[in-house]
Formats: sequence, C-alpha cells, structure tokens
Amino acid sequence: MGSREMKKRNKAFQKAGKESLETLIGPKSEINGDLIFKGGLVVEGRVRGNLICRDGDEGSLTLSKDGVVEGCVDVPHQVLDGTVIGDVVATEYIALKEHARVTGNVRYNFLEMSVGAEVNGQLVHSGSEVGALQIALDEPAMVPGSAAIENRN
Repeated sequence: MGSREMKKRNKAFQKAGKESLETLIGPKSEINGDLIFKGGLVVEGRVRGNLICRDGDEGSLTLSKDGVVEGCVDVPHQVLDGTVIGDVVATEYIALKEHARVTGNVRYNFLEMSVGAEVNGQLVHSGSEVGALQIALDEPAMVPGSAAIENRN
C-alpha cells in the first residue's frame, strides 16, 4: 500500500475517533456485560463482556494504558494501549501501542504495532474480506480460562 493511501486511512481513523466520541468508560468504572455502541468509545476502566460497534466502518475504540477488556472486541478502528483478553476484529485499522497486551487472536485489515506491544495469539490479515465476529449476545463472553469456556468442554 502506498503512502498516500495510508495517509487517507490515518485521516479517516482520526476523524472517526475524534468527531464521533460518544461514550467514555472512566478509569474507576466497570461494565459487566456486552456493550453495543455507535460512534467512538474510550475505555479507561474495565469491561467484562464483548465490545461491538454497529456503526459500519466509522466506529472507533480507544483503550487506554490502564483499560482492560475481558471479552471479544469487534470495532472497525482501534487504538489499543491496554489489555484485551479475547479475540479482536478490526475491519479497517488497528494500532497496538507500547502497553497493549492482547491474549487472543487479532484479525485485521491494516495493522500498526509499536515496540513493546504483545499479542499472545494469532495475527490474521484479512484484507477487505475481514469478517465480523460471530458473537452470540445471549451467551457470556468467551474469555480464555473462564467458566463459560470450561463448562462447554
């Protein structure tokens, strides 16, 4: 991909993240359950459940250094600098910053990974055919080592 196309992607990501910020989970907040959202989401606290964006390719997630998600993440544009325990799907762009820790598979279209970021799982490039996670919303998040997974075996 040429630098002109990357600049377009970066501008689109910045636009999605800055202009559509609608939800903030503060550093002292905890969400237990799936969160389905549109627009931009910033997580500075803890989410025990899946994060699912229903905003086409415009939605964005920013996970701060101290943010934690215990569940699957399905958001087109992502900047992760915290911890995710579960699979991640980024249909457009994902940036794994230096404090990012992902325990699960990362399915992406465009990936930027800083020195220090960790992925304990598979990195799967899916190009424009990247598919959304098939998450059953009536079931608990499928987090490695959780009772939900252990009871299914």
